[in-house]
Amino acid sequence: MVILFQLLIRATSWKCSLVEFEQLMEILVRSSDLLLRSEMRRGRVEERTREQRTSVRLHRGRTSTEGTTNADFNATSSTTGKLAGSCNIFRGKWVFDASYPLYDFSTCPFIEDEFNCGKYKRPDKMYLKYRWQPLSCNLPRFNGLTFLNKWRGKKIMFVGDSLSLNMWQSLSCMIHSWVPNAKTTLIRREGFAEIVFLDYGMKLLLYRTPYLVDLESQKVGRVLKLDSIRNGDSWKGMDVLIFNSWHWWTHTGRSKPWDYMEEGGKLYKDMNRLIAYYKGLTTWARWINRYIDPSKTQVFFQGISPTHYEGRDWSEPSKSCNGETTPFSGLKYPAATPLPAVVINKVLRRIKKPVHLLDITLLSQYRKDAHPTYYSLHKGLDCSHWCLPGLPDTWNELLYAALIG
Repeated sequence: MVILFQLLIRATSWKCSLVEFEQLMEILVRSSDLLLRSEMRRGRVEERTREQRTSVRLHRGRTSTEGTTNADFNATSSTTGKLAGSCNIFRGKWVFDASYPLYDFSTCPFIEDEFNCGKYKRPDKMYLKYRWQPLSCNLPRFNGLTFLNKWRGKKIMFVGDSLSLNMWQSLSCMIHSWVPNAKTTLIRREGFAEIVFLDYGMKLLLYRTPYLVDLESQKVGRVLKLDSIRNGDSWKGMDVLIFNSWHWWTHTGRSKPWDYMEEGGKLYKDMNRLIAYYKGLTTWARWINRYIDPSKTQVFFQGISPTHYEGRDWSEPSKSCNGETTPFSGLKYPAATPLPAVVINKVLRRIKKPVHLLDITLLSQYRKDAHPTYYSLHKGLDCSHWCLPGLPDTWNELLYAALIG
């Protein structure tokens, strides 16, 4: 108990080390397992025998499979990021490639001004000319026609915050560049968007929910419910789901869209955000276990997208992303693994259904040059989102490699 108390104090102050935080996560995992066994004894957890027969277990870098295809195995990322054979597509380097970018900002009708650095006259162009090169293999070149034919008549949904929007618009532009004359429809309403490539019947959907768990208006105010997902009905029936969540968990003050957190019917004015994030993702994992049929739906989790507001992350403490025109060039990025990435790995290790991690964190940490900075509709310095064309195109190349092989 003394060790747990000390860890909680340090975590609450956001000054815990990676080792200490992993220890805390282990304690929370064990506590969660005890709760789960208690629920099973009381009969509140449904039978999972069928789920276990078709599950892919991600555990300490080892993947055991049963009833999955080669494509499923190739797409599955463990905590080590290993894929089929010895290749790890998430470990590599950025190389100059004159054939990039994959599309032109002026010809894609789907880019919002928040990400449209070209429209807002960003003067440097080198950030557009980098391609991700894994250390021991090559990524397949993106082919929009292959993608459309592979997923003809299917529905692909991105679920999460503005980083999901970033990635969704990127994939839309990448596909559009291959079929610029194709008939499309675009539907937008609050919290939802859909692009349909009519000639192929393929739908790219976006569902905006920054926390994944529910945010409700109650008499006491706005409540973030860490143990509730009611909006998940909108995610059902998809062929591919790509989830993302983290950036909004860090918001404080006026930018925080909730007044209380709630768990088990009890309200909290606040709590350590990493602990809250773990609780929220655990609720999401239970939703996946209960509602996802792996024979019908492939599930991905978009890893942590880093920010570059503080130059000390790449050993230049006086700088930010503003004015950066080249990627970080060292072999080892100075900043440590982000703690929310530790949380994601803890949750994915315990999930019963196959969820494939797009481990974009390290390769994105290198790209201090790829943010809009002041060249967008965004007011103020933006070292959080990414220019389009730009880095999210690489995220989608990784997704393409997982989906197409």
